[in-house]
Amino acid sequence: MIFGPTPVAEAAGALLAHSERAGKLVFKKGRLLTQADTKALAAAGVTEVFAARLEAGEVGEDAAAARIAAALHGPGIRANAPFTGRVNLFAEATGVFSIDVGRLDRLNLLDESVTVATLPAYAVVEAGQMVATIKIIPFAAPEQVLRRAAAIATSPLSHFMRVSAFAAKRVALVQSTLPSVKPSVLDKTVEITTRRLDRFGATLLGERRCQHTAAAIADAVQAA
Repeated sequence: MIFGPTPVAEAAGALLAHSERAGKLVFKKGRLLTQADTKALAAAGVTEVFAARLEAGEVGEDAAAARIAAALHGPGIRANAPFTGRVNLFAEATGVFSIDVGRLDRLNLLDESVTVATLPAYAVVEAGQMVATIKIIPFAAPEQVLRRAAAIATSPLSHFMRVSAFAAKRVALVQSTLPSVKPSVLDKTVEITTRRLDRFGATLLGERRCQHTAAAIADAVQAA
């Protein structure tokens, strides 16, 4: 990557390395400068900008992040559009997030231009929750690094990361009672259990209460 001060007249096609402000004109870092942009900068009195130009064999940050995201995410995960060299991945359903930690470590040790951060393996996630983010640190990543990252993500063929949705289940609740246990405590247990099941897409069909003996509990479970 060619990086450094660049005359505005020669900056078209380069990436702006630092945000530029001149009067009402504001161009943010990472902007791909056009001929119209350079003319506007010159008109505002700007003669030089810090810019970066990609060299042969380099891929721009957004395209690079999108390629790695496409190789990484498996079933139950969607990727957003790349921005400033970043792609975020989100769970499509409530379930369990799984990640091949060994391959994740290998990928993060691959090159300083690429980093991937994720939730811990086997984390319970909600639909729409962010589970991972891919970031290209500089303005571009080497093509060979992207190919090696894709190879890590796809070999072996098992998914690098995925979200396994909870299966909807029908549940019966059996509570044994003791003289010291207030009915309000059992009622609260029903309420809490219902909320927990709702989170996982399960349904509480009903509740049975019985004496706190093995025989009574066995009969209640059988009846449920």
